[in-house]
Formats: sequence, C-alpha cells, structure tokens
Amino acid sequence: MSTHTTTAPAIPVTRLDQSDPVLLEELLAVVERVARQGAFTMGSELEAFEQEFATYCGSPHAVGVSSGTEAISLALRALDIGPGDEVIVPSNSFIATAEAVSWVGATPVLVDVDPQTHLLTADAVAAAITPSTRCVVPVHLMGSTVDLDPILAVARDAGLRVIEDTAQAHGAFHRDRRVGSVGDVGCFSFYPTKNLGGWGDGGAVVTPDEDLAARVRLLRSHGESPRYHHRIVGTTARLDALQAALLRVKLRHLDDRNADRRRLGAALADGLAGTSVELPAPAFDGADHVYHLFVVRSGHRDALRAHLERHGVSTAVHYPFPIHRTEAYGALPEGTLPGAERLAREICTLPLFPTMTDHEVAQIVAAVRSFEPGE
Repeated sequence: MSTHTTTAPAIPVTRLDQSDPVLLEELLAVVERVARQGAFTMGSELEAFEQEFATYCGSPHAVGVSSGTEAISLALRALDIGPGDEVIVPSNSFIATAEAVSWVGATPVLVDVDPQTHLLTADAVAAAITPSTRCVVPVHLMGSTVDLDPILAVARDAGLRVIEDTAQAHGAFHRDRRVGSVGDVGCFSFYPTKNLGGWGDGGAVVTPDEDLAARVRLLRSHGESPRYHHRIVGTTARLDALQAALLRVKLRHLDDRNADRRRLGAALADGLAGTSVELPAPAFDGADHVYHLFVVRSGHRDALRAHLERHGVSTAVHYPFPIHRTEAYGALPEGTLPGAERLAREICTLPLFPTMTDHEVAQIVAAVRSFEPGE
C-alpha cells in the first residue's frame, strides 16, 4: 500500500483563462473594447463570430445563442418537434441533452451506450425507434467522436432528424468533416470549461439549412424581425456580444489548444497502459478525440479517487448518475440501462488541460500506477 502524500497544491481537473497570462491580457483588451463601444446585445461582434465559427465548422450557418441547452431546445423547436414526439437520447450524458427535449414538450427516449466507447450506437437507435420518433441526438462525449455514419443511415431510413450534441467536442473531426457539421444540426456550448469556452454561458446552432438557421434566429430573440415585428412566439436566448467577442479571440487559438489536448491525452494514455484503469475505446478506426475530459474506468473508483487526492491529483466524476436514474426523470429502476449504470459507478475524470506540463502528466501517471486496488 502506498502511503506517500504531497503537500503541494493538487493538480486541478482543469484550468481556466486566468492561468494563461498572455491570453488573459488579450481577452481583457476585448472586454475594454466592447465596454467602450457599449454594444452588449446582438451587433457586429456577434455577427462576426457567427461567420467565423460557421467557417471554422465548415458549415454555411452558425447562430449564437445563450447556452448549449438552449441550442438543442431551439433546434428542436425550429424542426417543429414538440408534444407527442419522441427523441432518442443516450443516458450517458449531461442532463441538458434530455432536458432540452423535455423543455420543448417532446419525450426523451433514454437508451444505453456502448460500454467500451461510452457513446451512442446505431443499434441502440434502431432498437428504440417507434412511430412517434422524430429525432436522435448523438453526443460526442468527452471530446470523443460518435460513429455517425451508421446512425445517419438508420435515421435516413426512418425519416428522422439528427441533432449532434457537440458541447464537448469543439474542433474534433468526424472523418474529414468537423463534428457539428455532419447531421442536420450541430449544437455547441461555450460554458467556460469547454474546449472553446467563454466567460459565462453561451452556445451556438450550426446547420447547412438556411431556413432552419433563420428560424433559430427568430426564436432566440422574441420572434422579432424587423424591430418590434414579432412574427412567431420566441424567447430571449441570444449570445451576448461580449461573449461573442471573447470567443472570437479564443477561436483563433482553438486548433493549437486542441493539439495540446491531443498530445497530452496521448501521453496520459501511453503512461497508463497496463495499469488498473481502463480507457474508453474509440468508436471507429481513426476516430478523433479532443480530450475535453480524460476519463478512465475503475472497479475501485472511490478508492482510486482518494488515493489520487493523497498524491496531489484532483479528480471528478462525469457523471455520477445516468440521466434515467436522476430524480428529474423518475429514477427508473436499477438495471434498466446497465451499460450506462456501470459507467456511472466506475468512471473517473483525471486532469487534462492545454497548459498542463509534462511534469504534471508524469505526476498523474505515477499516482495512478502506485494505486493498488483494494488498498
């Protein structure tokens, strides 16, 4: 049994912008510019970001909205999905994926995931389709890309729409295309911890469909176009101009930051080979991973976390309850979706962020390697 402990500050699961002084100064200059302009809602900063983000994603249209949750809700509303409709959602995801479906009055049909990849599969989708099914929401979880091609084939045969939940995979590729640009719609979150994160909540809807993009633009701002002409019943779900301006700066750095994440993720994976923890498998040969989160599995998860904490390594659990076991969704009986339930018992998130040092990687690897299950 290892009894070593460290008194140095623990390596955090992630670090935000204040840990990068050069980037922080660039972002603070943007805050001052927007403040002096006094243009905080809609306007040129938002329009510029939308164009730049659409181009980055390889899609004709991007619409900035107030959160990743609203991105999915507004996409569903724009597709006329609501009461009486079913939407297939993986239970191994943050609750927002299902929550957005419920919020528009549709029914999320929660399905199991592949226990090795942690991701939705075409077989799970096919088995869940009923006459009421209108849509499926694959989630590129942790930064790891879902195998979309067979899911798209199943969806096409059944006449379903496909909304990619891309909240954790900004900049990842699905074969030769950016995730978010492959299905009918891609929905992004810009929560501060994301690979592309703002300084508050924010999100975007990306789509090749001009009419769909126009409808989302109406819905996010009271159905208004032009001013005070309310064409449909909408809501307040705009991306703030300040967030858009900050995201424009960070978008220019995203590919470099993702390259850092891939390098660090590969180093951690190599270092942890042969240890007591298991890593998720890729969903297909050559699948991309931009390591929003570095997740491992352990049958002794709680003991592992305590051990790592003693060795100066912070951890987290994403997520301790699959959606179908949460109180919000009626806590379906244990055993309903065994794959997702087992993951919830075993997954552990280790630190990974673009400014992580090689020394920190070595410390994490050494701490995991010194763990003895049952200690």
